Amino acid sequence: MRDQALDLLKRLCTPSIQRHCLAVEKLAVEMAGELPPNYHVDIELLSTGAILHDIGRAYTHTIAHGVVGACIVGKFGFPDAVCHIVERHIGGGITREEAERMNLPPADYTPETIEEMLVAHADNLIDGDRRISLEDAVNDLRRKNRPSIVEKRVLELAKKVDMLMNGR
Repeated sequence: MRDQALDLLKRLCTPSIQRHCLAVEKLAVEMAGELPPNYHVDIELLSTGAILHDIGRAYTHTIAHGVVGACIVGKFGFPDAVCHIVERHIGGGITREEAERMNLPPADYTPETIEEMLVAHADNLIDGDRRISLEDAVNDLRRKNRPSIVEKRVLELAKKVDMLMNGR
């Protein structure tokens, strides 16, 4: 599945998006390796979802790239679990009400599974293809004048992942 994802990424996306997605994959897999042994993470699913998380950017750089990307990976036969990672990776998630206000299909786009949370959090900590701190990620949101709810969700997601990594 990972090899199919790499092929699709290389076929559809620019080299800079490819580098970003591979950096997100690397960080997400590293974070999975730091989880306590009682957590089961499907590494193949995690890698595939991370590689494809920004595939929708081949067609749009708007907030809708998650939804567009989920449609793309679904059409290429990837499992629903991969589609969910792709559509739920934006920031710390998007509620149904927010999605409707943003003219996205009505759904809750909040990461739910460990794999979804790890990809979304790793994406927040990768700027281009380099790692940044959570503090830098939040400062970047502020510089871009993102709504405070986005910052709040990114911090809540970071806290959830931190709690998972510390076995709580």
